[in-house]
Amino acid sequence: MLSDAEKAHLEAKARVLRKSVMEMLYVAQSGHPGGSLSLADIMSTLYFHDLHYDVKNPKAPDRDRVVLSKGHAAPIWYAALAEAGFFAKEELLKLRRTGALLQGHPCIHVPGVDLTTGSLGLGLSGACGMALAARLTRRAAVRIYAILGDGELGEGQIWEAAMAAGHFKLDNLTAIIDRNRYQNDGSTEEILTLEPLPAKWSSFGWNVIEIDGHDVLQIAAALRSAREFKGRPSAIVAHTVKGKGVSYLMDRPELHYSAPNAEQRQWAMRELET
Repeated sequence: MLSDAEKAHLEAKARVLRKSVMEMLYVAQSGHPGGSLSLADIMSTLYFHDLHYDVKNPKAPDRDRVVLSKGHAAPIWYAALAEAGFFAKEELLKLRRTGALLQGHPCIHVPGVDLTTGSLGLGLSGACGMALAARLTRRAAVRIYAILGDGELGEGQIWEAAMAAGHFKLDNLTAIIDRNRYQNDGSTEEILTLEPLPAKWSSFGWNVIEIDGHDVLQIAAALRSAREFKGRPSAIVAHTVKGKGVSYLMDRPELHYSAPNAEQRQWAMRELET
């Protein structure tokens, strides 16, 4: 259980990450705001409470690994990595520039990134490989986290990987599903019905945990429960709001790929100060 001080710290970090996302996208005039903001509380809790890593040695063999399968949400990941100290925060304002460290989707040359992603559906397979490798090299403490978009679950490779993870009982693997219910073209349920989503993961042999993906207490408890659960991989279905924290972006799929203008940036910063 988080203390009141820990809870306040993680919530404050999430606000910082959201501000960084809006600033990055404003400067770049390119990128995906909604699906980045919906992950802010999860990224805050992962990087400032749960994960084992060493920013001075980002390839340490015993580190935990994160795979951002929904690679278009790279801005929120970059914000968390910079805030954690993997690279200078100045790099955030060079997002998507030619020759810059940080591009539109995560690349393995970025400190803290262990798998290049962008083509949806690939990340869970890579995470399964990492989990198997950790088992084969007897690194029992290593945890692998795969962060998936719910729209991405329409990709068949996700379910092939889910089947494999269940078969091999990869209890060092946790999938976190950003269940914000929208994708580029509209509602996930209109485009390709996902429900009953928890039952589907359970049927593939996963331990399923449902949470409010904006409640750091629930996020921290779910991550701890997944870390302690033995015999099956864990899937955390995190119910979130697309664009959370910035009212003009919330639940608006038409703004899936829409950088803020000057007025919208100011609007977002005002809201994120409160």
